[in-house]
Amino acid sequence: MPELYAYTDGACSGNPGPGGWGVLMQAKTGDKVIRERELKGGEAETTNNRMELLAAINALEALARPSEITIVTDSNYVKNGITEWIFGWKKNGWKNAAKKPVKNAELWQRLDEAAGRHKVTWEWVKGHAGHPENERADQLARDGMKRFKP
Repeated sequence: MPELYAYTDGACSGNPGPGGWGVLMQAKTGDKVIRERELKGGEAETTNNRMELLAAINALEALARPSEITIVTDSNYVKNGITEWIFGWKKNGWKNAAKKPVKNAELWQRLDEAAGRHKVTWEWVKGHAGHPENERADQLARDGMKRFKP
């Protein structure tokens, strides 16, 4: 059975500003990639964090059936949010530690729902550090943003 990976990234020109998200999905047997799929999109007025979240959401929502997948992100915001912070947010009615509404709550809820259908392992990699799949996800995110840039 091949292992599934989704390398996700978000990009923004200005923050807020036009933004894009990108996903490189790979099915691997050992180190050999046997299938690959690219996803991308964007918005005219958004933030980098929203694009990082949408990359992970779109990766998980693209899966036709419950799957075991590793999401590789260069966003500590996404990784820490979904593996640590979200439990407190849910318990506190989507309020953060300062009792303020959680930013991007609707996207966190969508990510939580999408992740709940799968067995997800979350991995962080340093962005812009020469990681080939992360670099491709970054290019997809920038491509997804292009049509929204003036």
